[in-house]
Amino acid sequence: MHFVTKQTTIEPVSTLEIVPRPSITIIGGGPGGYEAALVASKFGAEVTLIERNGIGGSAVLTDVVPSKTLIASADSRRRVMSAPSLGLEFDAHSVKSNIELIDRRLLRLAADQSEDIRRGLQANGVRIMMGEACFIERNVVEVKTMEGNVEHVSSDAVLIATGASPRELPTAKPDGERIFNWKQLYSMDELPEHMIVVGSGVTGAEFASAYQLLGSNVTLVSSRDTLLPGEDPDAARVLEEVFSENGVNVISRTRAEAVTRIKDGVRVELSAGGYVEGSHCLLAVGGIPNTTGMGLENIGVEVTESGHIKIDAVSRTSVPGIYAAGDCTGRLALASVAAMQGRIAVNHILGDVVKPFSRNQVASNIFTSPEIATVGVTAAMVATGEYQVDEYMIPMASNARAKMMNVDEGFVKIFARRGSGHVVGGVIVAPRASDLIYPLSLAVSQKLHVDDLAETFTIYPSLSGTVAEVARQLHKREQF
Repeated sequence: MHFVTKQTTIEPVSTLEIVPRPSITIIGGGPGGYEAALVASKFGAEVTLIERNGIGGSAVLTDVVPSKTLIASADSRRRVMSAPSLGLEFDAHSVKSNIELIDRRLLRLAADQSEDIRRGLQANGVRIMMGEACFIERNVVEVKTMEGNVEHVSSDAVLIATGASPRELPTAKPDGERIFNWKQLYSMDELPEHMIVVGSGVTGAEFASAYQLLGSNVTLVSSRDTLLPGEDPDAARVLEEVFSENGVNVISRTRAEAVTRIKDGVRVELSAGGYVEGSHCLLAVGGIPNTTGMGLENIGVEVTESGHIKIDAVSRTSVPGIYAAGDCTGRLALASVAAMQGRIAVNHILGDVVKPFSRNQVASNIFTSPEIATVGVTAAMVATGEYQVDEYMIPMASNARAKMMNVDEGFVKIFARRGSGHVVGGVIVAPRASDLIYPLSLAVSQKLHVDDLAETFTIYPSLSGTVAEVARQLHKREQF
């Protein structure tokens, strides 16, 4: 028997084709940008991140981190002030808010967080450029650095994550002393005697709640019939009741026509007639996207009439290789959404498995007192008939742990798809609702059945026990 040996030629390693590292330019250092940069660098991309103000963007430096730190101080005062109802006695009759120390602490925390993010990016090999970016070509960005230099950065793909800025009214110009936007609040040396908040959306409600808890008199001017238009009506009703009990003066169905300085204060002219005067005014009337001056028209990126960048479910713009994430897209103005959009964009650029962005899986939180957390399908969506659901709600006041904590407002509500019993949405109004919403968020994203929640152990006593109890109430017995 004869055997034939087949010889195989092995090419030397030096002659093999070397696949270059993909290069990505990211414009904007907020959550949409820095989260994307970390993912991209982890998977071997060459990443350049361009930021004009500070790493972390407005979310870290002037918005989310500072405002939620302010709210944490306010909530701490609330808990101390309510301590006598738990049997605790104090020698002092009041707890004063030192706004100068509060502001100093929150700005320090914001700066520390920004620096932590910077170190993390640099440790992962991300090149950081501080400056202004403008498109020259589809894959070429001109950067004017803070040092006055000009550099052209070329890359395989670009992610735009430039965020948004506070909207200003032509008749109500912030001055940073008595009239503020949400970026300017943190330089006061004394607590406002009477803060007038213009705007009844999430930002307005959060600051109205915070300053009232810190000890200010608060008036909230709303152009709508209710607080938090578009949010769960049961949750909005709870907050309205809390505001009423705490003495927040809500002026509904009227707009702020103008805000002007008067001696030692401000005057807000109302569209319904008359005016209201206070010591300070906060304008919380939405944001505008930071998309002008970037040369988007040079490369054909489509934007809406409001200036927001049009994207699809995987963050692609109308131009191949150009992606966008965060508040500049006009989807949902949430840091978590920006971060998710940025991660999705990078995964798509690198050819990884991508799960398209779904509005019906977003969890969000309003940091009022109590907090309001929601996820998935909303009451408004159910009202349109788009979703057929069973829903159940249990007041938080019936929860044993809530009673121990002297919590008597709030609830847990779950929406389950009629027929299948899968969890499609939920609302929690309670202290730390931002933490309590996680099991419902997991249930929505993983299409869990109400029985999966009902049969999972919870701690007794705990606020999360009500989540399981609501799920048990939605259990359907098998018919034999």
